Amino acid sequence: MYYYEIATYLVVLSALFGFVNARWLRLPNTIGLMAIALIFTLLLQVVGFYDDTLVSKELDLLRGINFETLLLDIMLSFLLFAGAMHTDLTQLKSLRKPILAFASVGVLISTVLIGICTYFVLGALEIATPLLHCLLFGALISPTDPIAVLGLMRSAKAPQKLEIKIVGESLFNDGVGVVVFVTLLAIITGDTSDTSLLTVGQFFIREVVGGICLGVAAGWICAKAMQQIDSLETEVMLTIALVMGGTGLAAMMEVSAPLAMVMAGLVFGDAHFKRQPLSGDSEHYLEVFWRLIDEILNTLLFVLIGLEVLLLTFESRFIYAGLIMIPLLWLCRYLSLALPIALYSRQHNFVPKTNLIMTWAGLRGGISIALVLSLPESATRELFLIVTYIVVVASILFQGLTLAPLIRHLIPEDINHD
Repeated sequence: MYYYEIATYLVVLSALFGFVNARWLRLPNTIGLMAIALIFTLLLQVVGFYDDTLVSKELDLLRGINFETLLLDIMLSFLLFAGAMHTDLTQLKSLRKPILAFASVGVLISTVLIGICTYFVLGALEIATPLLHCLLFGALISPTDPIAVLGLMRSAKAPQKLEIKIVGESLFNDGVGVVVFVTLLAIITGDTSDTSLLTVGQFFIREVVGGICLGVAAGWICAKAMQQIDSLETEVMLTIALVMGGTGLAAMMEVSAPLAMVMAGLVFGDAHFKRQPLSGDSEHYLEVFWRLIDEILNTLLFVLIGLEVLLLTFESRFIYAGLIMIPLLWLCRYLSLALPIALYSRQHNFVPKTNLIMTWAGLRGGISIALVLSLPESATRELFLIVTYIVVVASILFQGLTLAPLIRHLIPEDINHD
């Protein structure tokens, strides 16, 4: 009953916030919901000075939510599958080299650059933190959030191939970022006895390659199975089973579930919506079903992020660190994209200011918060939680609101190519 109460609370608030945004603010859904949730939380705190009944009730409900498990083990798989299923695999294949470079080399470079910047910033603020811990923060904050990016890119009206680069990178770099994070965390906590470069490399390859192979196989099997039937209900159940079963199997095999779900969505979507369409109205209703799942989970996620501010204990030095890291993260992302763009810009004829646009489109979101919440209890956890939350809120609200105007300003209307 307690979990039902939590779910009811979140759904009711999400519906109310969604109505307010659609009726009056009319902001992009992701931005509007988080902004309203933050305002609601601040109003609760003001009311709490006079009567803390409501604040206490909300705190009890929020403490009952395991955000890490909810996002990483449940919501993320559905969101990545839904996003990947509607991504054009043909265009993704044509740009696979730069996208993979952004999602792999770019994430690794970003992790190192952010880790080094964090180490010196915290040192200047007299918050002594080991370099390895700073690199761990670099790993959890480097991945761009596909959930936030997908929603905003639909309305930004960027050239299609630029959009594919940004969306493709966001779909894959979170999986790579999670693997880097897990690897560094295992070294820090001593969960692995062998920290040699070879062992770490083998672990990384197993997670990435294993996740990709599992996702391809699972997506292909599901697509082939659905070609044998003509039953909408069964087809919907098969896709749900693909996501839930694939995520569980990835955990058992100790491979990357996010990468598995991205590949499963791409392979499944390509097989049915592009090459071998479903019969009757199944294709339409299946698309509608997964778009609804995507929108509902997005709504719940960003309302939850906005409400989570009540659980934070802000310390002035931690706030300063978060504010200083915001522009440094932009710089680190810009530099991390420079090498892949330099390597492939001639081959793929990138639009002007690609690096700047991709830097600004690198929104951080729920994945970073879920990863930082998975850290073991320590002073570093509280520090990184505050810094991450400040970065995520600034990213969604500031970068999210200005992304579409930036694209319109930097890219002439007559440019419709890559």
